[in-house]
Amino acid sequence: MGDPYILMLVALAVLAIVDLVVGVSNDAVNFLNSAIGSKAISVKNIMIIASIGVFFGAISSSGMMEVARKGIFNPSMFVFQDVMFIFMAVMITDILLLDIFNSLGMPTSTTVSIVFELLGSAVVIAFIKISKNDAESISAIWNYINYETANEIILGILLSVVIAFTVGAIVQYFSRLIFSFNFNKRPAYISSLFGGFAITAITYFIIIKGIKGTEFYDSIAHLMEGKTFTIITISFLIWTILSHIITKYFKLNILVIIIGIGTFSLAMAFAGNDLVNFIGVPIAALNSYEVWSISGVDANLFSMGSLASKVKSNIWLLLIAGLVMVITLWTSSKAKSVIETGINLSRQGEGHEKFQPNNLSRIVVRSAMFVNIGINYLIPLKTQVFINSKFEKPTAKLPKEKTSEMPAFDMVRASINLIMASVLISIATSMKLPLSTTYVTFMVAMGTSLADRAWGRESAVYRVAGVLNVIGGWFLTALVAFVSAGIVAYLINLHMVFIPILLVLVALLITKNSIVHRRKALEIKKKIFIERTELITINGVIEESADHISGVASRIDKLYTNVVNDLANHDLNKLRKTDKHVEKLNDEIDNLKDNVFYFIKSLDETSVQASKFYIMVLGYLQDSAQSISYISRASYKHVNNNHKNLKKPQIKDLKEINNELTDILSNVSDVFKTRSFDDLDFLLIKKRALLRNLSSSIEKQVSRIRTDETSPKNTTLYFSVLLETKDLMKALMNLLETYEEFYLSTKQKL
Repeated sequence: MGDPYILMLVALAVLAIVDLVVGVSNDAVNFLNSAIGSKAISVKNIMIIASIGVFFGAISSSGMMEVARKGIFNPSMFVFQDVMFIFMAVMITDILLLDIFNSLGMPTSTTVSIVFELLGSAVVIAFIKISKNDAESISAIWNYINYETANEIILGILLSVVIAFTVGAIVQYFSRLIFSFNFNKRPAYISSLFGGFAITAITYFIIIKGIKGTEFYDSIAHLMEGKTFTIITISFLIWTILSHIITKYFKLNILVIIIGIGTFSLAMAFAGNDLVNFIGVPIAALNSYEVWSISGVDANLFSMGSLASKVKSNIWLLLIAGLVMVITLWTSSKAKSVIETGINLSRQGEGHEKFQPNNLSRIVVRSAMFVNIGINYLIPLKTQVFINSKFEKPTAKLPKEKTSEMPAFDMVRASINLIMASVLISIATSMKLPLSTTYVTFMVAMGTSLADRAWGRESAVYRVAGVLNVIGGWFLTALVAFVSAGIVAYLINLHMVFIPILLVLVALLITKNSIVHRRKALEIKKKIFIERTELITINGVIEESADHISGVASRIDKLYTNVVNDLANHDLNKLRKTDKHVEKLNDEIDNLKDNVFYFIKSLDETSVQASKFYIMVLGYLQDSAQSISYISRASYKHVNNNHKNLKKPQIKDLKEINNELTDILSNVSDVFKTRSFDDLDFLLIKKRALLRNLSSSIEKQVSRIRTDETSPKNTTLYFSVLLETKDLMKALMNLLETYEEFYLSTKQKL
């Protein structure tokens, strides 16, 4: 009877390792964003500091393992088989859910996911037990579930989101008024006091979140408990004096030290607090099996009331878990994408925005603008001038070629992010209030970025949309976790054969998500979109424009051929796919045009004349992309509406035109790929031949209309394709002529 449960334990052990990997990929955003975004410390050193914090946090996490055993459901109401089914359902669901969020680059809460998975699976198993017991009604569900804990967690989620955002915004606002953006020019005593306050808050946070979870805390508890005020006061005095010595005599930047200590503390808190989310369930399953295996009682009869008692965690399991977390931290590409989301949303400057605005974000921004206008009426003008002066950003002293190395935000904001996240999590922990470290750190970062005026008129609607998407994802996590875990628990309870089926499904889906994520990463590298942050000279403009033209010509060639072939075969699915690729091409060119401002700003003084050329190149590329877009959309619409197929003569003409166009486009791509710009006349000859063929095809269709053509829809589509092909060729030729003219004139000057 024990064999299937041993196999389940093995499966849970493997799932625990996988869950650690996907969980760390998501939660790394909590403690790395501020340090990486501010660039106060090198990435390598940040990773070393975080790794040490994660490892120490894992060792101190033994006290948190109670949640999986008794925090959500009453174990005495379930038998051994029930809890094993619950634990299997939780782990399977958790891995799938977190991996999906990681692949999307969206931070979510591992705490919320594990809690609602436990709740969903326990509720389903409880209902099954109630349905088999005539003596119990549906109201007996509250005997099985710790509903008070669930209510506390939901309330904690709502409060943590609002409080973290509000407190972060208020503290950052007043901190900026005190320090401005010229922190280095502030008097030394301000740096000392700030260092004393910050490091006191962070170190106290380490004590509350770290030492209390260790086994040796009992031996020093008499020195700590009831003496909070004394400890904080003494710490503040010591750290203030040390900060003064560091800044005054050693000439070191205290903010760098604060960011380093803060990163360590949050990494330690993450591992100590959130490790239960990854291995708490498998450890609880192991404890359950150990108790049941020596009982000699049937798995369907043995009550699991023993889970309610405190069980000492195996230190070796915690060490192994810590090691897996550290390795994941260094190797996970998905962690990088989740971190990028948080940094982009709190970035001080403008740039490429990941999220698109929606109606709700527009309403929020518009309302905030009206409120701001109202507040400005109440504040005297002199006060407004004073406040605005504190928010004036100094011009970057880095040379233009180094502008891409500018931090996303300064060290003052990074320090406030770490301090306030530490303080809020410390307070919640000391009050035994449930909360998510992800929610607190993310919302503090969003609040500080808002207060720091990082969300200007140019970016606010995008940033607000991003924050709303992330928050919506959090609450969706709870709902999906609850429902999905419940369904998985029901299937496993129905028959154990579903366990291997679901495990295979997990493996397939994770593999698929990894492949898709890797493919997206490669696409981003090859993407035509390039951020305008690096120094551009005239030669640089020529080189970069050549890359754009070569890439667009090659893609238009492929897309046009696909449209013609799919239209000939009346293949709706392939036309739909082609239309998506066309839309993607248009979006990439639009992104390039949206970044023209940054391109012009990045040019050196001798290369400003290249601006007009680059803008014209983008204009012709956009004209070309719009032509293929119209052809693709018209073809898809024609087939989707079930209109008649094009006739054989029409298809024959289109294929001849496609062959000529392919020849021209492949030559254009090769010319710009090999940078052989000296002689483009042969392309102009081929262009004239193609235009003659297009005119001839139009005349043939006119003749067919006069004789045997009976479909007006066919005629409309055919003429549309021919005329847009003509516009496409004109745009490409204008592009070639513009490029040749600029290239030759630049060559003569050089």
